[in-house]
Amino acid sequence: MPRRRPHLEARVGWGLLLIALVAGLVGTNPGPGAFEEFAAERLSDLIREEFCHQGGLPLMLRLVIQDCPGLVRSQRSLLGRLARQHSHRYNLGVVSLYRTELGGQRILPRWQLPRYEALTLGLAGQLLLLQAEEVAWQRRDGRQSWLPGGGL
Repeated sequence: MPRRRPHLEARVGWGLLLIALVAGLVGTNPGPGAFEEFAAERLSDLIREEFCHQGGLPLMLRLVIQDCPGLVRSQRSLLGRLARQHSHRYNLGVVSLYRTELGGQRILPRWQLPRYEALTLGLAGQLLLLQAEEVAWQRRDGRQSWLPGGGL
């Protein structure tokens, strides 16, 4: 009667399980389309909070814009595309890292949008915001032209 090699069978079983796990992670690694949808949701929430609810818009714009949250919601897909265009994807096969740098555009002569940087992890069909921060802009002469909290 031949002798069984339980250690070899266990190793083959674990190896196949590991291959299946890696293949599953590669197959569910969120692509740029999923990132665009995720970013659109996060950005629209952030903009609504910052500009519509915290008095972030200048008085002149508040008089013109009657439904700020509705206006932001209507631009959701545009915000997602903008985030995708200003992001770099590091595809590591089983996971993806998205580094995004967005904002800083001048809207009015003395009013500039805040600049944000974010790092997002994509794994197993999910996206998770790892880090997001607001970055102060500098003028050429070294003075800050935009400070956190809405100061100029």
